Amino acid sequence: MDIAGKKAVIVGFGKTGQALARFFVRRRARVIVSELREEGELGVDIRKWKEKGIAFETGKHRALTFVTADLVVPSPGAASVPELEAARISGAEVLSEIELASRFLKGKIVGITGTNGKSTTAALTYQILKQAGLRAFLAGNIGTPLISFAEKSHHDDIYVTEISSFQLEHLECFKADISAFLNISLNHLDWHASFDEYLAAKKRLVLAQGANDTAILNADDRLVRRLARETRAKILFFSRQKEVQKGCFLRDGWIIMRDETGETNLMRTDDIPLLGAHNQENVMAAALIGKLLGVSSRKMRAAIRNFSGLEHRLEKALTVRGVEFINDSKATTVEATIKALESFDRPIVLILGGRDKGADFRLLRRPVRDRAKEVVLLGEASAKIAAALRGRVPLIQVSSLREAVRTAFAAARPQEIVLLAPACTSFDMFKNFEARGRAFKREVCRLAETVRGGRA
Repeated sequence: MDIAGKKAVIVGFGKTGQALARFFVRRRARVIVSELREEGELGVDIRKWKEKGIAFETGKHRALTFVTADLVVPSPGAASVPELEAARISGAEVLSEIELASRFLKGKIVGITGTNGKSTTAALTYQILKQAGLRAFLAGNIGTPLISFAEKSHHDDIYVTEISSFQLEHLECFKADISAFLNISLNHLDWHASFDEYLAAKKRLVLAQGANDTAILNADDRLVRRLARETRAKILFFSRQKEVQKGCFLRDGWIIMRDETGETNLMRTDDIPLLGAHNQENVMAAALIGKLLGVSSRKMRAAIRNFSGLEHRLEKALTVRGVEFINDSKATTVEATIKALESFDRPIVLILGGRDKGADFRLLRRPVRDRAKEVVLLGEASAKIAAALRGRVPLIQVSSLREAVRTAFAAARPQEIVLLAPACTSFDMFKNFEARGRAFKREVCRLAETVRGGRA
């Protein structure tokens, strides 16, 4: 694919947009960045980019820029702007970043998708492969944009890539050598028109695979399991609920791997350092990827036991007067919040709220009733959540994260849990879930200092 001299439009200028800009400059394309944000809101000094010959239009997307382009590549968060269709009608190629990267990349692509658990599974897979001595790289949402590897890749490279529904828009030839589809539940309905549209985007990862590729599917998820009948790829299943013919499952507290040659006891579930039964699924998916790529059970066990998890995913923050604070800011869906609640066998004071993504908060009624003693509500979605949960558990409305932390602490008793698992995005109050999680931990530290000073 020759892009020298072509007019390439990058939509959005976050991490992916900047990686695309570097790639296009090296390929001598004529580059324009189109951004809804004003120049001062980008958070980067764009003078150095302009010195490389990159043009910027900020504050809005201009139709003329798109209809006169040869190639348009949206960043993941800009995958559905209306100007893309106008560009396509005018004859421009509209490609996702991973599609463009795949046309230049050497090596194998491991694609990991699903509603929940993508980041943890990708990071654990990367650690398994890296510690086994393979040339593994962490790419996509959790790592470096895939396009960054395109020009220096080797045939023995393995790109462990976390892939969102947005990145699966605008694909043509992209396919993963190994895919893992972890689960599917309501998500991003603030962006996708319907759940069916969201599912269709996710399915592209598996449906694009060929007969020489392998898809790893969650046998316990009905919609994911059904993909085995739709894809040409070879299938491996993982399950916590039943034994599978080929793949990974649980039996008597052990993770068992099974193929045509027999069974292998990988490890005891008690030896997994990550909180939550859902992380057993993530471990099984990562282990199947490792097995496909030739990693021994012994090396996989060592890598899994040494994996400490990711920040903002059921992360232990601090214990204050016997009350344990858990940061699960990444729990931006109802399903993720339910899994967080199911990870503990002690009473929980739950902090919920933020910006709604079209979620059905009524699904929280039973798990909140069964596992939470009190709910602290924060942010734009508070009224909607309160309407869904009223009568199930005491609800307290607060106006700041500091107030949420202190209110939850006052409601908790020693040996109980204060859990931040919001079931919402952070964008009403914070830049992203990372910023929210770090703010939560800062407020817990402030609380601890207050308690030590005798002021609480």
